[in-house]
Amino acid sequence: MTINKELELAWEFVNNTNRSIFLTGKAGTGKTTFLHRLKVNSLKRMVVVAPTGVAAINAKGVTIHSFFQLPFGPILPDSDLNNPSGFNRKFNKTKINIIKSMDLLVIDEVSMVRADLLDGIDKTLRRFKNRNKVFGGVQVLMIGDLQQLSPVIKENEWHLLKRFYNNGFFFSSHAYQQCDPISIELKHIYRQENPTFIQILNEIRNNRLTESSAAELNKRFISDFTPEPDSGYISLTTHNNKAEATNKLELEKLNTKVYTYTAIVEGKFPEFSYPNSEILELKAGAQVMFIKNDPGQDKRYFNGKIGKIVDLDHDEVTVRCPGDDFNIVTKAEVWENINYTVDKETKAITEDKIGAFTQIPLRLAWSITIHKSQGLTFEKAIIDSGSAFAHGQTYVALSRCKSLEGLVLKSKITSNQIITDSNVLSFNKKSEENEPDEYVLEHSQKRFQLDLIAEVFGFYDFLYPINRILDIFYKNRSSLEGNLEAPMLVVKTAITNLLKVSNGFNTQLSQLSLEESGSLEESEVIQSRFNKAITYFKSEIEKYIGDSIKAFSFTTDNQAVGGDITKNMDAIAELYESKLFYFSELSEDFTTQKLLKTRAKAVFLAKEKPRKSRKSVVDGTINVDLFELLRVLRNEIASEHDLVHFQVFSQKSLYEMCEVLPLTKDELLQINGMGATRVEKYGTAILNVIRDYCDENDIQTHSEDTIFDEEPTKVRDKVNTKVKSLELFKAGKNIEAIALDRELNENTIFGHLASFIPTGEIKVTDLMSKETYDDLLKRIPEKTFENLSDLKNQLADTYSYAEIRLVLNLLNSKDD
Repeated sequence: MTINKELELAWEFVNNTNRSIFLTGKAGTGKTTFLHRLKVNSLKRMVVVAPTGVAAINAKGVTIHSFFQLPFGPILPDSDLNNPSGFNRKFNKTKINIIKSMDLLVIDEVSMVRADLLDGIDKTLRRFKNRNKVFGGVQVLMIGDLQQLSPVIKENEWHLLKRFYNNGFFFSSHAYQQCDPISIELKHIYRQENPTFIQILNEIRNNRLTESSAAELNKRFISDFTPEPDSGYISLTTHNNKAEATNKLELEKLNTKVYTYTAIVEGKFPEFSYPNSEILELKAGAQVMFIKNDPGQDKRYFNGKIGKIVDLDHDEVTVRCPGDDFNIVTKAEVWENINYTVDKETKAITEDKIGAFTQIPLRLAWSITIHKSQGLTFEKAIIDSGSAFAHGQTYVALSRCKSLEGLVLKSKITSNQIITDSNVLSFNKKSEENEPDEYVLEHSQKRFQLDLIAEVFGFYDFLYPINRILDIFYKNRSSLEGNLEAPMLVVKTAITNLLKVSNGFNTQLSQLSLEESGSLEESEVIQSRFNKAITYFKSEIEKYIGDSIKAFSFTTDNQAVGGDITKNMDAIAELYESKLFYFSELSEDFTTQKLLKTRAKAVFLAKEKPRKSRKSVVDGTINVDLFELLRVLRNEIASEHDLVHFQVFSQKSLYEMCEVLPLTKDELLQINGMGATRVEKYGTAILNVIRDYCDENDIQTHSEDTIFDEEPTKVRDKVNTKVKSLELFKAGKNIEAIALDRELNENTIFGHLASFIPTGEIKVTDLMSKETYDDLLKRIPEKTFENLSDLKNQLADTYSYAEIRLVLNLLNSKDD
């Protein structure tokens, strides 16, 4: 297979089928280039993830753990990922909509992904998209080289996982084994050109280093090799501390002035994802490596290019590289941290910049670890194999170099240093024997189109909410009134009949497709049957389901029952509107692209309608506003006392406080995780927030008509708390003094006074400076955020939570 056919086959499978794919290839075969092309030119709705922060930044995606909100420890097959203990599994609407409308998930550097992590991804996709399909029906493209870096699994983690998995690699996961994947290997190597060197690398890759190849390789062994100062050699080693010690020692040898470059970190950019040192110390004469490709047209440098610093000043570094007849003036470059969101107008999955890391794109490069050399190319390299290599490290180290001539070995390479996992060799061999061809591609394309058509005429999702409503009705007849049972029975009968017809129709199309050559889009017979089916099913659902939805009505005093019925009726209405949308958009004919676009738009059809808010005290969920107030309080206490936020109180305690609404210290002690010490330190502040919230929202949490203070006999003063704060403010007291006088939180007093802005009794500039107000009015609309804490992290520390909340509320009121 030629290089063009090889890449084109991968391209066709990704874009014109729904087969999950493992795209592999030796170092330097263009896997990263393929991913970048895919992001620019594919019409599928995709998300790109990677197992580590740096890999995600390099792939211009996000980490697996952040997108899918998965724990870092073992994810056992029988574990409940929806249990929030230990980590956050509360997905926002945007994330859910992205998952529901996603066509393609790309996992870069999949060799580092543990089997249980891939199964965790499968569970999450099933939860929000299609519980009956592997990966929820999402196509997964896994990119990586199993002969390079492997997953890190601690001994205690493997002790738990080995009962469920044969090995720790992603291909051992249950999801991978169920998804019927194909493997495509990119074979043409761009990095090396010498056939002898390529053969040596292939033998090492396959754990079959021959004596003749070992002898040829070890000709590069020079035990006492010391490179010339300007020769551009970089030393590759296994351990980070060894590389850092070498770089530090060599830097100290230089008698030139130290220049320090401090990175500018904006927005959300976690430290573990930093692509370079936050504090970078450089000197003239230092050997450095570029860690970014030149974004300019001249392409003067690339990721991994070695050079020597010839000049420095406060904002730029001049580098000269071996073989170049020009200097490279290097200024700070920007790495972006992105988040996926949905464009409000087009509904496309878009990348939003949520953070940026700006730094000189250089690092000291007398030495580097093999791990950090992943993906880099070196003209000249010294391999230090004195320490034991892990799986794949020998291959990674040697394959970084472009030629044998540019390679120096500090010790000879022997077969015992080529540690290759037998599971990987077995998997690779099986994959090579079953590579797909044009016939498999054509069959997969047809299957993809048939699956898309089956979704259009699929009605199975209606059954659960229909049966759920009927089940609730039969168990709660005495508390329900209205026209509920009859419309639901009509809908159930109609859906049952439509399922039979659609199953027969899909079987008929599958049989017809066997007689057709090429794409189903080009078949007149298939198009004709499709159009007739659209007309039939549209008429049937309007007649039976549409009319029944209009006729459906009920009343009940049981709010829990009412909420459950409403939720499921909303689901039926959403499915009905979605089907009507499909039938309208596809009334003329179908193409794969039209089906994909219609499916994506259908996800957002019902989401655009505003939903009625429900009081969380009634339906059993948390008080969202109180949740945010207590989280802000926790952050303030943690900041004031230099604590981590969970040392004030845990997330579990936070949820429970919002559900239980404790009003005394005795009640607060009953909250899980709130021991006597925490209650003594932070209890008064916590209770003040909860009490004030209950007063402002007229929430009664006791059977009596009063809310009790610390002593049961002492009833709280029920004088209008906001008015009291206003009176004290008008009397000349500031917010701090009022809070002290009333024993309330300053944010609470701020909120009291802010409530009088609409009446004109308080002006915004009474509560903050005009400069702060104007600045927040300008900056908040520029931000994309999930909650108040997220917004606070993106803004300067000079703004308080109360100020941000006030301006945000004013902006929202203008929008309304």
